Amino acid sequence: MIEAMWVWGAIGLILLGVEIATGTFYVLWFGVAALCVALTMWLLPSMPHGLQFAMFAALSLGSLAIWRLNYKKIETHSRVGQAQGEEIGRIGTVIETCSRNHIGKIRFTQGVMGSREWAAVCDETIEAGSNATIVAVEGNALRISKN
Repeated sequence: MIEAMWVWGAIGLILLGVEIATGTFYVLWFGVAALCVALTMWLLPSMPHGLQFAMFAALSLGSLAIWRLNYKKIETHSRVGQAQGEEIGRIGTVIETCSRNHIGKIRFTQGVMGSREWAAVCDETIEAGSNATIVAVEGNALRISKN
């Protein structure tokens, strides 16, 4: 009969192979736990089956939980087809007067961040029909200034 050490080692290698194929990092912890149980079985070959399964469950779920608590997803806030800050400096035409107290609208001949028209905020009065330049993106509006 095959020794338990080899069975746990094979299970660990299979799980690591599945991890390599999927790249999710979730199966990794189960594969590592199975290899740890295989190493323990090499050191303590008479370990009962119940203890082997309990050790596998504790190691795999514990390491998965620790990884999930410390895992920080990297958020790039990227926009498809747009580099960060690429919209700064673009020139558009104000279609609704913008002032310090009134949110206006600006239109571009070529879309900016997926839209041709945007709400516009500014520190000075810019009349409709004037050209303006984007100086910043503020939430759902563009901060503009006169050309």
